[in-house]
Amino acid sequence: MSTTENQDNTEPAKSVIGWQFWLAVLLVLLGGVLLVPKVFVRTRSETPRGRCIFYLKQIDGAVQQWALEKSKAATDTYSLTDTYYLLYHRGSVLPVCPLGGRYSPGKDVMDIPRCSVPGHTL
Repeated sequence: MSTTENQDNTEPAKSVIGWQFWLAVLLVLLGGVLLVPKVFVRTRSETPRGRCIFYLKQIDGAVQQWALEKSKAATDTYSLTDTYYLLYHRGSVLPVCPLGGRYSPGKDVMDIPRCSVPGHTL
């Protein structure tokens, strides 16, 4: 059979479509391999220690905001149970360490708050 007799040659078109299909499948699988593990990996903020550190940052931020708005000096002290200070927290409630630790204020406004659980520090 000569090339002039076979005008309806669809064979190359099928192979191109098949190649594109398998390329799309490969890309989807590759994307799944790269993205799915991130869904199952626990991030630092999801661990109890990470959540505690996040809460300590919230407490420190609330202290700084409170001190700024109340014109406190860097050497002024504060209490975590002060009702005016607690207004700077969501629901006016101090966060709680997930492992049962107790939060304590820094020695002054510029010092960081602390948790009683070892390793839970800013």
